[in-house]
Amino acid sequence: MKILFADKFPPSHVAALEARGHTCVVAPATLAEELPALLGGVDVLVVRSTRVTETALDAADRLALIVRAGAGVNTIDWRATADRGVYVANTPGKNAVAVAELTIGLLAALDRRIPDAVADLRAGRWRKSDYAKAQGLARRRLAVIGTGAIGLEVAARARALEMEVVVEEKPHRAAATVAKLRDLGCVFADRATMLSTADAVTVHVPASPETEGMVDTAFLTQMKDGAFLINTSRGDVVDEEALLAALDAKGIRAGLDVFRDEPGEGTATFDSRLAQHPHVYGTHHIGASTEQAQEAIAAEVVEIVRGFELGVVRNCVNLAEGESGTTTIAVRHHNRIGVLARVLGILGRAHLNVEQMANQIFAGGAAAIATIHVTGDLDDAVAASIAADDDVIGVSVAGG
Repeated sequence: MKILFADKFPPSHVAALEARGHTCVVAPATLAEELPALLGGVDVLVVRSTRVTETALDAADRLALIVRAGAGVNTIDWRATADRGVYVANTPGKNAVAVAELTIGLLAALDRRIPDAVADLRAGRWRKSDYAKAQGLARRRLAVIGTGAIGLEVAARARALEMEVVVEEKPHRAAATVAKLRDLGCVFADRATMLSTADAVTVHVPASPETEGMVDTAFLTQMKDGAFLINTSRGDVVDEEALLAALDAKGIRAGLDVFRDEPGEGTATFDSRLAQHPHVYGTHHIGASTEQAQEAIAAEVVEIVRGFELGVVRNCVNLAEGESGTTTIAVRHHNRIGVLARVLGILGRAHLNVEQMANQIFAGGAAAIATIHVTGDLDDAVAASIAADDDVIGVSVAGG
């Protein structure tokens, strides 16, 4: 396969894929508008920050898989990939420790005003009396919104600092996550209680229509005056105008690694009122930018490509969830060439569209079962035609 890396990627992991016979093209710092010209003949595209637009997808003639070397996939036109049958996979959790470390770093920086102190020293100003007024982090309350891999790592580090960590009560949270939070000694509360009682709030949610602008005027109004807000997730989560108002009106201070209109390139001019506000300590969307995280992410990318070689896509994010179709037909059959082709032919002639299908082999390899989800009513005559095949052992139909 031909693999294009549109962002930096560790050479050792590129070499590992080349050793498997793949042709690898490394084009770091590729801009979104440059990508279409590079996609000819490419089977797999690996990106980190490079945006993948519908225009780029239209220019691709063989593209089958896009791997986001990171967790979020908001830089990829998700709907366009799904419509074109292009897999999108990511590497969730591999950068969790790195992002959690930066989150704690921003929290400590806000409490001790480290960036301001450094700036004063570099300017020749000694202001010990001003910087000796920090409250400290121990026994203060941190609200963690979002308890995926990153949120859990943040909670663990905050508890190690003897902070009280409060997380949101959610009825459908995974039992394993609840157990981890309880083991850490986290407190559970509703969102309003979290915001109104926390000394600091840190946000770790994915970019989605549900989370866009989540940190809005109502959210910020509930926070304590002078509280800290930390966002190392995505810039779209914050209503920046609302935050600017809260910085002035409520004395809120913010540690931000991400911004709504941040540049897509590694080096650019960035004129942001929010980033320049004196109550904001900002970094350059570097949450995952540690060597440890990049090595872990790169190793996962290699595993995703290896799985794809065998027809399995790890961490795929753009397949339909749950079962599709209106009728399910289970066909037990002898494991022989042509059986499934004949079954699908019967379904096709009956104008039944296959939505999902899986074929599993029984122990020993002599028999298999195909579970096929179709849209439409599968009548008795169609089922009987399938059952009449000499290599079909049995047929069962559900739904329809």
